[in-house]
Amino acid sequence: MKIVVVGCTHAGTACIVNAKNKYPDSEIVVYEKNDNVSFLSCGIALSVSKIVTEPESLFYNSPQNLNNLGINMKMNHEVINIDFKNKKLIVKDLKSGELNEDYYEKLVLTLGSWPIVPKFDGGELDNILLCKNYNHAKTVIEKSETAKNIVVIGAGYIGVELAEAFQIKGKNTVLIDAEERIMSKYLDKEFTDIAEKEFKNKGVQLKLGQKVERFEGSNGRVSKVITNKEEINADLVVLCIGFAPNTSLVKNQLKTLKNGAIVIDEYMRTSEEDVYAAGDCCIVRYNPANDERYIPLATNAVRMGTLIAENLVEPKLKYLGTQGTSGIKIYDYCIASTGMTEDVAKSTTTINVGSEFLKENHRPEFMPTYSEAMIKLVYDKDTNRVIGGQILSKEDLTQFMNTLSVVIQNNMTVEELAVTDFFFQPHFNKPWSLLNSVALKALK
Repeated sequence: MKIVVVGCTHAGTACIVNAKNKYPDSEIVVYEKNDNVSFLSCGIALSVSKIVTEPESLFYNSPQNLNNLGINMKMNHEVINIDFKNKKLIVKDLKSGELNEDYYEKLVLTLGSWPIVPKFDGGELDNILLCKNYNHAKTVIEKSETAKNIVVIGAGYIGVELAEAFQIKGKNTVLIDAEERIMSKYLDKEFTDIAEKEFKNKGVQLKLGQKVERFEGSNGRVSKVITNKEEINADLVVLCIGFAPNTSLVKNQLKTLKNGAIVIDEYMRTSEEDVYAAGDCCIVRYNPANDERYIPLATNAVRMGTLIAENLVEPKLKYLGTQGTSGIKIYDYCIASTGMTEDVAKSTTTINVGSEFLKENHRPEFMPTYSEAMIKLVYDKDTNRVIGGQILSKEDLTQFMNTLSVVIQNNMTVEELAVTDFFFQPHFNKPWSLLNSVALKALK
């Protein structure tokens, strides 16, 4: 069996490692435009702030290691055309410029995503950077060393983490977003209020509800960011506006959403026979809303890539969907969420949304120390089905959201969560788990 994989970051790496283990006699060829694989872009901010001293440590695999497994790694090669009917590809060697033809029996598309870059006037100026891959990381780290005024555009997870990292390095840091709150897709106002206050206390300037209109510069380098409300000095700008599926290669050839995300079934199969897709280039089944959405996360990618390996010969293991579970640490606060926030549920579904908020110490007050925790439960008031949750504390309680993710995946109700069995030990918690407590409060 000849398996050709196009693109090799998280989904591609997971697929080929598992496929080679499952089908050791298979021929696996990987075409990757870059000279590296498996870079964890979520660690770029950690490198900027020197928590991680070597960005090279953010790789968890390498082309050489994969070659040693018997996988034919064609680095710096770009697939420029796919003939799905005849199962053929045209590939360009990016170093020599040479074009070659190849064929496949099974094709895996793990094309990933690419940062959204609106066409701003002045967008061609130097020191306006992206933040996605290893080369981006090296450039951001290098140029931030000498920059004084840094502007981060986009207050999602990556933008927020970078803003904190730049502030820790002593930079004059500004964080801009068109939304009125930071991380508005992941957290409700009760939680973003605390995070925003922490940023302001540390000296990060938040420019929320502002849209960037253009950039100005001198000597070819950016010097100002112009929004619809003000001018902001900047000698370094990092764009973290969001990501879009990198699927121009298969445009109008495979079934996709309007944004280009490849449509797959529960076994990772696309609309073409023997063609599979996984990771940031395709849709996911979003369990909280019971629909399909575009949610680019490394956790989705590695799961989906592994599932392709399981289903290459015959459909065996179904994709269970995702809750979009994620976590972040902002200064001293450990924050996590799963499923839909109250705001997202109200704005993107017809669900009769209910929620309950609880503030409570994480373990008994007779213990020498304890920390306050905030937890929120979001549910469907008509069925009492749990559809989301968030938690924040200076204690690391983020694993509660992993537990709640399983609750959502299995369509559990508030009543069931209220009486679910969780252990009690004073070093860790109270007799009623925080999840029990917030569900019990919701029932009242």
